Amino acid sequence: MLNRYLFTFVTFGFKCVRFYNCKDGQLYNSLFLQYKIIIAMNHSLTHHEQYLEKQLHGRYIHMNHIEKILKNLPDTFTVSIAGRSVKDQPIYTLKAGNGPIKVLMWSQMHGNESTTTKAVFDLLKLLQDADNHFGQWLMEKCTVLIMPMLNPDGSEAYTRVNANNIDLNRDAQNLSQPESKVLRTVFNEFEPDYCFNLHDQRTIFSAGSVKKPATVSFLSPSEDINRSVTETRKKSMEVIVAMNKVLQGYIPGQIGRYDDGFNLNCVGDTFQSLGVPTILFESGHFPDDYLREETRKYIFIAICTALEYIAEDKVTGNADLLYAEIPENDKCFLDIIVRKTNENGEREDVGILFKETLIQDKLHLLPTIEKTGDLKEFYGHIELQNAVNSTKSFEIKGFGRVDITEILKNRQNS
Repeated sequence: MLNRYLFTFVTFGFKCVRFYNCKDGQLYNSLFLQYKIIIAMNHSLTHHEQYLEKQLHGRYIHMNHIEKILKNLPDTFTVSIAGRSVKDQPIYTLKAGNGPIKVLMWSQMHGNESTTTKAVFDLLKLLQDADNHFGQWLMEKCTVLIMPMLNPDGSEAYTRVNANNIDLNRDAQNLSQPESKVLRTVFNEFEPDYCFNLHDQRTIFSAGSVKKPATVSFLSPSEDINRSVTETRKKSMEVIVAMNKVLQGYIPGQIGRYDDGFNLNCVGDTFQSLGVPTILFESGHFPDDYLREETRKYIFIAICTALEYIAEDKVTGNADLLYAEIPENDKCFLDIIVRKTNENGEREDVGILFKETLIQDKLHLLPTIEKTGDLKEFYGHIELQNAVNSTKSFEIKGFGRVDITEILKNRQNS
């Protein structure tokens, strides 16, 4: 009689194999439960649309959008007001689960970075599904405290900064702003085991010096000027490696690593230096997705993967070398490049970026010339050949038509 039976479950969505051992041939009920959790997690990640919070869409997300959702959440979630913004808007916290591992995450610290907010509410839809074994298991293993909109004033104005024109992610030491004080108070009182710092990044970023956008980027922030790879950093690096492995199956080559230059004024650097593994999530561009609805899905997948890895208590701190293999972000993209060669054979390319501008509560993409000359080292999300003298406009999903004809003519005539 075998002393040990080896059970192998393969989850195709993860392209990974898990092993479970049963001594003396005993088949525990927990084994079958683990199998159901794996199947449920795989289903959750491959069927994101099932958990899409349809009340949130596009880039302009503010308090009015999320407050009505928060007020209709079931009693399984604890919704509280942790403090108030400069303009006296509420700063909410939302607690899910009652497990021993505590995870704190906050979104829209920068008001114009809303993709992660959408993904967080998709996560809540998953956790509300009583029939989803993965979501229910997460809430048994973890207590997740979410601050879905840290900067409600900036979110309403669609600005990076708060109402006092302060970047909250440079206020971790001074704590000069009410929003910064609220976050620090929540951090101190909750005493998290892990922190998720949720952001958006610009369309200029590539995953290395290649023609692939950094659709998702991560960072394990530095704790000191020497960028020392401490035990705390190693833990957050390992969780990032786990997320990267899964995401490579969905968006291969489109995951980047953010620069780890040290700045103690940044919240992530501060929390990491206080001994709490902290992970920066950056939502970036996916082709033809200026609404960031596709990126939203990949952030949802990343958050679910991170929570699963943490909940399984797999973190050993032994993946820093694999973390370093993730390509560091570069700035190789422009929104539009018009490729042109003059009569002397010299390149006169025109590089255009969209300026996101809020006009009468609607977000517009206004084209502005960013670079000119030889732009062969850059890539355009949209590229045109010798189009300076022709009428050019584009239909951008969710934003209508964007016309670059006038700015090209004005440049030519200047």
